[in-house]
Amino acid sequence: MKIRLIETAKNTNDRLTEKEFQRIDSGEIKIKINSEKKYQTMLGIGGAFTEAASTTIDKLSKDKQEEILKAYFDKEEGIGYSFCRTHINSCDFSLENYAYCETPDDIELKTFSIERDKKSLIPLIKKAFSLNPEIKLFASPWSPPAWMKTNGRMNNGGKLKLEYREVWAKYFAKYIKEYKKEGVDIWGLTIQNEPMAETPWDNCIYESDEERDFVKILGPTLKKEGLENIKIIVWDHNKDIMKERVDTILSDKEAARWVWGVGFHWYGQNGDNSTNMDDSVLDYTHKTYGKNLLFTEGCNPHYNTGKTSLVGEWWTGEKYGKHIINDLNHYTIAWCDWNIVLNEFGGPNHVNNFCDAPIIADTKENKIYYNSSYFYIGHFSKYIKRGYKRLEHKLSSNDLWVTTWAGEAKYIVVIMNEKNEEKTYEIELDEEKVKGMIKPHSIQTIILEK
Repeated sequence: MKIRLIETAKNTNDRLTEKEFQRIDSGEIKIKINSEKKYQTMLGIGGAFTEAASTTIDKLSKDKQEEILKAYFDKEEGIGYSFCRTHINSCDFSLENYAYCETPDDIELKTFSIERDKKSLIPLIKKAFSLNPEIKLFASPWSPPAWMKTNGRMNNGGKLKLEYREVWAKYFAKYIKEYKKEGVDIWGLTIQNEPMAETPWDNCIYESDEERDFVKILGPTLKKEGLENIKIIVWDHNKDIMKERVDTILSDKEAARWVWGVGFHWYGQNGDNSTNMDDSVLDYTHKTYGKNLLFTEGCNPHYNTGKTSLVGEWWTGEKYGKHIINDLNHYTIAWCDWNIVLNEFGGPNHVNNFCDAPIIADTKENKIYYNSSYFYIGHFSKYIKRGYKRLEHKLSSNDLWVTTWAGEAKYIVVIMNEKNEEKTYEIELDEEKVKGMIKPHSIQTIILEK
């Protein structure tokens, strides 16, 4: 059996480094793979294009801009991002609040314009597509225009006024068509970013029945506009109250027929930077409704860390590794990080909601910093390709995090060790056994070819 090993390890220079696999005589932790038992098919892994990311990249020299784009989107030189997100109207990681149609009561959307996005955001997206034309791009609104909302502003909660639901649905269609004119294909939509979060930044509240009812308007509107191929994703928020949401929407046949998938985030419910590792709702959603599961946002906020920058931290990468493995092992078909790039302060962000990104750009010094999260994500995005299928595996110890996949006559085993000591393992695949070692605080991608 041919074996390739790619490794990233703390306290070494190994960062997605291909190394010779060192066979050992015995492995303590057993990883038994059942190549006959297959689960979900991988759609892709990637991150989000935001105005914060695009304007930060714009401030760098041309060679640095090219380096970042290749680092993310080149399949050979980079980590092959293929599943990405962007925002409809502004989000918190925009320079300010803005909407494409800010004229009150313009129900025919005559003043609708994406001119602002053409300046920085769309050029970034097009450059990414030039490196990987197979990107699946989905778009999420943080808020409708202020005039469509009950509170008359884009921030601080409020709801979509009932009389504007049809106009808002047409707004989605208009957005897709205008982006298409610029050479950008939108693959899917989420109804609303974090529909139960009343925050100081751009947002809009949807109770479960309200999101359900809007799906019944959006689906037919997209079909009427010739956009029935657009994938509709609901929820797009945390896992703690996801079950009630999916039950309300997906138990309604009229709504469920338009829903392609369910999106979720990793944030905890306590308002701090903890995360929710509960996977029971993912299993429940898959087994009860059979809809696609997609991780649609996660990041490491600065608050409660006591730091203005998380550059160089190792725990951030390990957090990504654990969540990606856990989500993939529970039927998730796609995984999308938040901002692909932020500046040295974790912004820009128009309400100072600063956070970390896998690549941080110091715009004053024209320097790029690759965080541990970049390399950890790369262990999945570069090697578990679209079309690969997850395989069943059994693990004899909780000391390692493992996910197993197959495609193109290859078997992919990602192993992560967050412990302070090295671990040994034995991979068993169809009666063949491979024994190896993994360093403390490291991650390996092992590619097996028979």
